[in-house]
Amino acid sequence: MKYEHTKQYQRPKKKKEKKEKMGYQKEQKSHVIVLPYPSQGHINPLLQFAKRLASKGVKATIATTHYTVNSISALNVGVEAISDGFDTGGFAEAKSEDLFLKSFKTNGSRTLYELIQKYQNSDFPVNCIVYDSFLPWALDVSKQHSIYGAPFFTNSATVSGIFSQIHLGLVSLPVKQEDMPLLIHGFSPLNFPDLPSFLKFPERYPNVMEGKRSQEIKKNSIKWREKAKAAVNEGGSSDNCINEFVEFLIRSDRKKSLNGHN
Repeated sequence: MKYEHTKQYQRPKKKKEKKEKMGYQKEQKSHVIVLPYPSQGHINPLLQFAKRLASKGVKATIATTHYTVNSISALNVGVEAISDGFDTGGFAEAKSEDLFLKSFKTNGSRTLYELIQKYQNSDFPVNCIVYDSFLPWALDVSKQHSIYGAPFFTNSATVSGIFSQIHLGLVSLPVKQEDMPLLIHGFSPLNFPDLPSFLKFPERYPNVMEGKRSQEIKKNSIKWREKAKAAVNEGGSSDNCINEFVEFLIRSDRKKSLNGHN
């Protein structure tokens, strides 16, 4: 009888604990705005990241341009529109990439700020922006609201490795077919068809390969590569990294709540 009583007592307790744990996850109020550069190759990885956050109990909202907002749909992920200044035709409406980027910075900063304000007094105020590394101005918006900002690099570790080689002067542009294969420490030999087009035709990408933005990308390329390698070598999957990120937001929410009650 004693054994049966103990068994009956333990089983409901475990169910209750599991229920409480799940309940806590649902009550958790962290809210992350995810801001992609408005092209498919950038939207998809950030959308997958937003879905992973949502699976951890975090409210995730994709902020994208009016032109692309209707192309995004995902269960448990919110979608909100911000302006790039070309709301009818998007990038094609702009006369040049340089004009588009300047307009997106001006109008995107303003409308992203307004979007954060929209949730300010809701049950889910925004406490973090995860932004495409192509849109560094989003960090300024996060600072204006005193919330966290984190860049998301949609380029692969290989591309970061190539940027680091360019920065160190070990790769000259344009890369020519007769110089193949391209050898980069830590990677398999790369043949001409394997290379991104900006290496073969850098003149087509002046905003990436020239000017202030180019210098910023090249300067940070080694750091990006090392961080990517560290993330792989630490033994965890991307899921572990996301868990750490979510736990950080939860701890920050707790601390903010405690300070608010004092």
